[in-house]
Amino acid sequence: MSKIKLTQVRSIIDRPKKQKDTMKALGLRKMNQTVVKESSPQVLGMVNKVKHLLKVEDA
Repeated sequence: MSKIKLTQVRSIIDRPKKQKDTMKALGLRKMNQTVVKESSPQVLGMVNKVKHLLKVEDA
């Protein structure tokens, strides 16, 4: 499978709890933090829910 690089570019302050939990599940907890994940359907679904807070790139 291919990999995607996720970078948090917007704050999770004043966001609903579900969005905060999704960011935590993706491994993101600080601004400008970057993680590399396998692009599985589960991860892509989580990314789709919080795409307004992330920058997504191919890794």
